[in-house]
Amino acid sequence: MLAFVDALAAEYTQDGVRANAILPSVIDTPGNRASQPEADHSRWVAPAQIAQVIEFLCSERSSVTSGAHIPVYGRA
Repeated sequence: MLAFVDALAAEYTQDGVRANAILPSVIDTPGNRASQPEADHSRWVAPAQIAQVIEFLCSERSSVTSGAHIPVYGRA
């Protein structure tokens, strides 16, 4: 998938198309919590945190960001 994102970014950059990959760690959802009740949930990524990265990538603030692999790992 990362190679695909790289290829898309390279192929379509002249057309103004940006392609990036978001790489989250374990996402904090009720289903994940139920399936892993003994895990340390404090380090899991909240869906809202992933949404913030997506919001940035969809905005003009990221107009020079393409071909990036963006890790979104757990909370501190």
